[in-house]
Amino acid sequence: MDDGGSSYRGPARLLHWLVALLVLATIPVGLTMAGNDVSRSLRDTLYLFHKNTGVLILLLVACRLAYRIAHPAPPLPTSMPAWQAAAARATHGALYTLLVVMGLSGYVYVKAGGYPIEVLDALGIPPLVPRSDVISGVAESIHVSAWMVLIALIAVHIAAALHHGIVRRDGVLWRMRPW
Repeated sequence: MDDGGSSYRGPARLLHWLVALLVLATIPVGLTMAGNDVSRSLRDTLYLFHKNTGVLILLLVACRLAYRIAHPAPPLPTSMPAWQAAAARATHGALYTLLVVMGLSGYVYVKAGGYPIEVLDALGIPPLVPRSDVISGVAESIHVSAWMVLIALIAVHIAAALHHGIVRRDGVLWRMRPW
């Protein structure tokens, strides 16, 4: 099967799949911890996982963006319609943007709310925002709004990848294969 001319390099694929798995793990955790029928101990455990995994995702996305600047994405197949190539670029840009917005708004929401982010606190990293219920509330609103858009874009991304792998069979899906 043709891979559209070239595949992503190993580090790009590794970062893609690490971020994807972590994001897909944090979504149900975030939804569950926000529920009303969750015990306090389970909620605390889920918050601990969600906050610290969010920090890891933000760091991995920063690495991925730095790597992408140094190593641009391989070209899309010339057989791909221009509108699909433009949609792919826009979707990827929006995904990167939303992942950064989610990480930063989550950080601000927690730290401005006066709560710990255990991995950062253990490293001795001081809060980068002041304690403020107003700032925390705005960041929470951004975080909640952004996750809805992020979930929709993830669905579009997966659907487009499957379309290219199953319907078009143009190799685009296989460019980011994990092996």
